[in-house]
Amino acid sequence: MLIIGSHVSFSSNNQLLGSVKEALSYGANTFMIYTGAPQNTLRSPINEELTKEAIELMKESGILMDLIICHAPYIVNLANHVGSDKHEFSVQFLTEEVRRCSLLGIKYLVLHPGSSVNMTKEEGLNNVVSGLNKILDNNYDVMILLESMAGKGNEVGSNLSELKYLYDNVKYQNKLGFCLDTCHLNDSGHDITSFDQYLDLFDQEIGLDKIKCLHVNDSKNEIGDRKDRHDNFGFGTIGFDNLISAVYNEKIKNIPKILETPYIGEDDEDKLRIYPPYKFEIEMIKEKEFDPNLKEKIRNYYRKS
Repeated sequence: MLIIGSHVSFSSNNQLLGSVKEALSYGANTFMIYTGAPQNTLRSPINEELTKEAIELMKESGILMDLIICHAPYIVNLANHVGSDKHEFSVQFLTEEVRRCSLLGIKYLVLHPGSSVNMTKEEGLNNVVSGLNKILDNNYDVMILLESMAGKGNEVGSNLSELKYLYDNVKYQNKLGFCLDTCHLNDSGHDITSFDQYLDLFDQEIGLDKIKCLHVNDSKNEIGDRKDRHDNFGFGTIGFDNLISAVYNEKIKNIPKILETPYIGEDDEDKLRIYPPYKFEIEMIKEKEFDPNLKEKIRNYYRKS
């Protein structure tokens, strides 16, 4: 069975219940949330009643509760200096975010490893390890998934050797997994036409069972550009057939595939009237047939809504 979904909203009013309803409207059987805005660390208390209603709706609708994904906000940076206020803030915030995931019944929290600001990559990697060892020292059934990065600026975790270093040096390996991102892999220099070979190498170095999620995004960039600019499924430089091959790869068939592709503007320049593409991208992925008119189909659908 294809396990496919997308990023959905998590509002303070409807919380997880609203997220489930949005995912169902897209024809998804999984989804990913931030428990607040991706760009900040402001968070509302978890509403227990809304969570219960959401879990019941998931049971009724076939959404796979054990495969729901949470994503940490971009602002946290574990690679920053150990001992600095920013690093300690990141540790404290992520510790609380793990607790929030547990309250919501979510088992996976995706995390960007961070950026080694004014330091060597090795120092940045060791800062991530130090932070993870504090955050994962808990009794919650929540696994942090380090995301493979595009290598923009001083990002850590953009190649397999750095991901392996983090895994090898973290104390609580049973609570650490990985989330691959097709756009990030492409932008960091990995050829998605050789995705199967990449998975084989990952299996040798870390273990295929440690890959718990795949972010499925096309890229606006050429391979190795290290820019991290997502494009809609099949409309970028990776291409539809290569992305379909990754989504349906047998080696990772039992993990959630999550779309983080851009919203569609009323035209290519419109930043105000924008529409989620996920319902139509999910349909296209299920049908395994590229629709070059997808963007106009999305615009027409939401104009009538």
